[in-house]
Amino acid sequence: MTARVALVTARAARGLDADMPPLTAALAAGGAESEIVDWDDAHADWARFDLVVPRSAWDYAERLPEFLAWAERVARLTTLVNPLPVVRWNTDKHYLGELARAGAPVVSTAYVEPGEDAGSALDAFLGGDASREIVVKPAVGAGSRDARRHLRADRAGILGHIAPLLAAGRSMMLQPYLESVDSCGETALMYLDGRFSHAIRKGALLPAGAPSTAGLFAPEEIVPRTPAADELAAAGRILGAVPVGGLLYARVDLLRDAADAPRLLELELTEPSFFLPYAPGAAERFAAALLATLVPASDR
Repeated sequence: MTARVALVTARAARGLDADMPPLTAALAAGGAESEIVDWDDAHADWARFDLVVPRSAWDYAERLPEFLAWAERVARLTTLVNPLPVVRWNTDKHYLGELARAGAPVVSTAYVEPGEDAGSALDAFLGGDASREIVVKPAVGAGSRDARRHLRADRAGILGHIAPLLAAGRSMMLQPYLESVDSCGETALMYLDGRFSHAIRKGALLPAGAPSTAGLFAPEEIVPRTPAADELAAAGRILGAVPVGGLLYARVDLLRDAADAPRLLELELTEPSFFLPYAPGAAERFAAALLATLVPASDR
């Protein structure tokens, strides 16, 4: 019987996800039928799919309760990958604190919660961090939306950025701006079923003094990259610290700190760009990993 796979997107992302063409072609070559479906399509019959795969549902951050309710409905009807516990855990970047407490190498992160004194939280963070610039962004966010880079001395600008987002009920994050990204970029490592697949380099996304991106995501400068041994080791430690199971795919985004050690910026387990056009064979590996989930363990 032909496997039916839903590749989940958002209306605003239609035509913007460069992974879709190679992935749909690879699934077809593997004998599966795939269909690109908006996650909030009220007429979608999710039960008719054998597999539902979030790929570019990039508007979830502004609609998280609705998105999680959708994921719960889908998980009751069919197989959602990554599975529901992963989606719940990974869509809120408080997971960075959890990973740091588990000993994973994570970019230093502090949180400012709604109702908290933002000025006091900022002063506490700056008191323990010597970086010249900091990054402020929401704990639930995607595509660098509502993220900005600030000089640490610009206290009024930082608090002006934080205040309206806190007032809207959004938790905020404070991180040092790691200057190595300006010269070395960011390394994104892709994993399939626990195995390294490929990596790319992303250029710096937050220009100094620039406002937050007005688009669905900030434009990215992408090239293939061969990860260093310490980056592969760091990614292994990070994935080993994830407290939820069932990961089929993962993207580990790393920056280097002032001591040149790789640190986790974000762990993308829900709807990450996988940069398939930059790695020969990656789409075929992704399709094979997806379809293998539909094969009973006794037949593998």
